[in-house]
Amino acid sequence: MIGALLFGLLCLLSAVLGWIDSRQGIIPDWLNLMIAGLGLAKAVTVGGPLAGLEAGCEGAAVGATFWLLRRLYFALRKIQGLGLGDVKFLAAASIWVGIAGLPMLLLVAALTALSCAGVMQLAGARLNAQSSMSFGPFLAIGLLFAAGIQQYWPCC
Repeated sequence: MIGALLFGLLCLLSAVLGWIDSRQGIIPDWLNLMIAGLGLAKAVTVGGPLAGLEAGCEGAAVGATFWLLRRLYFALRKIQGLGLGDVKFLAAASIWVGIAGLPMLLLVAALTALSCAGVMQLAGARLNAQSSMSFGPFLAIGLLFAAGIQQYWPCC
């Protein structure tokens, strides 16, 4: 029951994240902290304090890894490919789905973003290598998908 309540709150926060990032191009820190805090609450409730510690450490490791990838991309291309809010969101999302759920999250996010770009292209928008779009809403969709799969179909 508590897991469903926390997942419902995650859905609400993800909708807010998608709205803010698509309108303003940022993911606020308070929103990432709320998602991370809910993820820690879920981990502790379901698995106890050690599970919460493990989830927090996984989130920190994922955040550090994506921060380094962000820096490497900038060093090679001289443009930002991933916003810092996205990096913080991935750290918070990893608390929810763990490192094992991260590939599913990223796959769903990338496929939905590519689908959106394809629809935009078909609708007449001019997209090129310099075009950018907020990735946060797609990451939120990926998080909800991965967390939903883990919560409601634990075999996957």
